Amino acid sequence: MIALFVALLLVLAPGSGKVARASGAKGNRFLCTAVPTGTDFNCPVDTNSRVQNTSPQEEELRNTIIQLREIILQQKETIVSQQGTIKELNSKLVRCEADAKSRGNARRKDYSKNTMGDLPRDPAETVQQLGKTMQSLKDRLENLEQLHANTSSGPFPNELKDLLKHRLSDLEGQLLTRVAELEEEKSQLYNETAAHRQRTENTLKTLLDRITELEKSNSAFKSPEDFKVSLPLRTNYLYGRIKKSLPEMYAFTVCMWLKSSASPGIGTPFSYGVPGQANEIVLIEWGNNPIELLVNDKVAQLPLSVSDGRWHHICITWTTRDGFWEAYQDGERLGTGENLAPWHPIKPGGVIILGQEQDIVGGRFDATQAFVGELSHFNMWDRVLRPIDISAMANCSAYMPGNVVPWVDANVEVFGSATKAALEICEDRLFDS
Repeated sequence: MIALFVALLLVLAPGSGKVARASGAKGNRFLCTAVPTGTDFNCPVDTNSRVQNTSPQEEELRNTIIQLREIILQQKETIVSQQGTIKELNSKLVRCEADAKSRGNARRKDYSKNTMGDLPRDPAETVQQLGKTMQSLKDRLENLEQLHANTSSGPFPNELKDLLKHRLSDLEGQLLTRVAELEEEKSQLYNETAAHRQRTENTLKTLLDRITELEKSNSAFKSPEDFKVSLPLRTNYLYGRIKKSLPEMYAFTVCMWLKSSASPGIGTPFSYGVPGQANEIVLIEWGNNPIELLVNDKVAQLPLSVSDGRWHHICITWTTRDGFWEAYQDGERLGTGENLAPWHPIKPGGVIILGQEQDIVGGRFDATQAFVGELSHFNMWDRVLRPIDISAMANCSAYMPGNVVPWVDANVEVFGSATKAALEICEDRLFDS
């Protein structure tokens, strides 16, 4: 590189950068002179005095100079680039030395640390620290043993025992108190049971006495039909029962004397139920409804009113032909109708109940449908009576017992608090009026 630079200085002409050929010596001689940077080395060509013939050596030399110039420029750029790289490397080296120094200090600081805890890395310090730890653990163990000894021999167990005894004593007292209460309740229950049994026995004795009295009073009736059945309460256990049943019938007449002031509705004076049809024949006034006659559970409303607390004579007639019916009150026919269970024969073998409506044959009574009042002279016929006969019975000018159910004392039994008592209906009716 240096040899090429010297050769370049030798071949360059001074000043203008032109190549001058010296004269006055043997052969040719070249002179070099400095030229400014960026000078164009192409020789101007004078069109008027252009050298027509250029030697090959001059052309080659000129190309060599151009190549050398380009090489120098490239080397200059390379040197500048290398200087920058050197500066960058120097700065990195400085930083590396600073980092190495700081890490050295850090290592010296960490020398007294142990990744396992606060123990130093120095063996002597580690042994000393372990000794202190062991002594601390030993002291804590001795303190625990001393506390256990004090607890076992001190007053605490005795206090605990006293507390437990006191608590057990309280529980025992509570248990004894509860047992005493249960014994007292048992005694009271026994006394109540005994009193209830005594009351039941007294009630039964009263009923037996009443039955005996009634049986004795039967002989006092002037005639077997001069009595009445009293049903004073609206319950489901007061009622009378006719011992006789009905045959199969295609017509009937039922008559009775009633006295009631119950409201609303007098209830059910009588009902006749058969297997499969509890409402075969029913006479009922329930709630605010008018008095109704049911035949085979079919209903007809009757224009009757008997809830004034006076005796009234009631007669109902019915025939299966067209289901025709008639309603009489105090001997007067107040209403008629038809199509009440037409062509349905009254079934035999049922039960006649006085004062209750049957939901099953002979039972399951409803207190809201019970009759409240007095009833007498309940008679049934298997035919339709003439109006003159009905009027005669209502006027007490004649008495006709029913041919299928007559009103006689031996044919009527009462239950619950229902009673039978002597009654001369015509005299009592005249007294009411």
